[in-house]
Amino acid sequence: MVNSSGNAGLSKSLILKGMQCPKALYLAKNPPAFELPLQPDLEEKFRFGNEVGLLAQQLFPGGTEVPFHGLSVSQQVEQTRQLMDAGVQVIYEASFAFDGIFVKVDILVREAKGGNGAWQIHEVKMGTATKEVNLDDVAIQYYVLSNCGLAISSAYLVHINNQYVRHGEIDVQQLFASDDVTAEALERQIGLLELIAGQRQTLGGNEPQVEIGPHCKAPYECDYIPYCWQHIPKNSVFDLKGRGINKFDYYNRGLIKFEDLSLDQLNAAQRGQVEATLNQQDTINLDGIKAFLDTLWYPICHLDFETFDTPIPPFDGNRPYQKIPFQYSLHIQQSAGAEPVHTEYLVEPGHDPRRELAERLLAEIPEDACVLTYNQTFEKGVLRNLAELFPDLAAALLARVENVRDLMVPFRKRDLYRWQMRGSYSIKAVLPALVPDLSYDGMDVADGMAAMRAYHEMCALVDPVALAELRRGLLEYCRLDTLAMVRILGELERLEVSGS
Repeated sequence: MVNSSGNAGLSKSLILKGMQCPKALYLAKNPPAFELPLQPDLEEKFRFGNEVGLLAQQLFPGGTEVPFHGLSVSQQVEQTRQLMDAGVQVIYEASFAFDGIFVKVDILVREAKGGNGAWQIHEVKMGTATKEVNLDDVAIQYYVLSNCGLAISSAYLVHINNQYVRHGEIDVQQLFASDDVTAEALERQIGLLELIAGQRQTLGGNEPQVEIGPHCKAPYECDYIPYCWQHIPKNSVFDLKGRGINKFDYYNRGLIKFEDLSLDQLNAAQRGQVEATLNQQDTINLDGIKAFLDTLWYPICHLDFETFDTPIPPFDGNRPYQKIPFQYSLHIQQSAGAEPVHTEYLVEPGHDPRRELAERLLAEIPEDACVLTYNQTFEKGVLRNLAELFPDLAAALLARVENVRDLMVPFRKRDLYRWQMRGSYSIKAVLPALVPDLSYDGMDVADGMAAMRAYHEMCALVDPVALAELRRGLLEYCRLDTLAMVRILGELERLEVSGS
């Protein structure tokens, strides 16, 4: 029997949030007077999650969905009860409430026909493996459904199989893998009632005083980090790059600012970061810079790719979450200090970009040219994937791979370090420190994640004006990435010549 009575105010997602941090649970129900930043990446994740959930319904076709929008909680629960009473075998988004806890089951399957059979829970995730937090997710559903009187025979966690390669129409049986987590869900019933009672007590009191800690980012990055971390100063122990120390141990001992830290307990890079920041001191190793420049030759093709990935592979020969290049920018210099020639590529919406992009790239990068990247692992990976996909282009693409060099090297080695880099050697940190007249600030698209979002938005747009504006933003961003490389290389060459 479906039971919608009891205390109001909890859901599966809220309980999971409270398991990560009671303060996060409280703030979710009592938003703070604090302006939280927008989370476009999270919004896109939810959209992909919905697409995966809809596709997974094809694993059990012919079911009936209980809609979320347009119905109250009680109406969703009642509609689910009616479908079960009518003998429906498969229910999508089946809705239940017990003791004020509301859950929706992605796919609920009756194990035997006739109306009296037990039920299977199938929880769908867009990850590529079952995680601990997923087991808690299923356990909460099991708790509510069993207390509503359902006989639950088994519970499954359905996730993406990242070894699947698309050929033709999506094969849902191959795209998804399913793990039987019944035993884990049963094991987690112990203590769940007490945990829920504790969460209700939290919600009935004042804002919990919970210190920041590793739980802020595990298993998920918390929405309220900007609020809870607002007391952390700039140049704190959390700004140290790399590992080697327990940063929260330092924090809990009151050692937070750079000025508080003992240099002898830090690794060499962290020690250099702290000293450079406090003294506003730069480091230049001319021998290291010269050694790096000696590995380059002209013409130099400054190359940057933008890629996207999706849980559902969009094209043939594509795996889930495989990086697909949809854009590149090239600045080509024939000699040191020469004015670069710029070329670029951005796919038209809805098309598989890979063949056209590969052919264009081969036509524009001479076989004997030096291909300069920033973080060569990424660009080499894209080129190798294209070579694997197109055997007839493989030799030419792999020849370009052999000629790839990495502009990140002298900064990763700290042959050149400016204190404004704050311990980072990413291009976003290096560019303003070396070339202050160039900046990503104020751009419509200002980083790789924003470029990926823009690509997905571009594929959904029908308004030609909005589409043109979005393409302009993408081209502008990618162009700046390779122009930044031109200018950074120029600074290295200037330092080598000037000797300072």
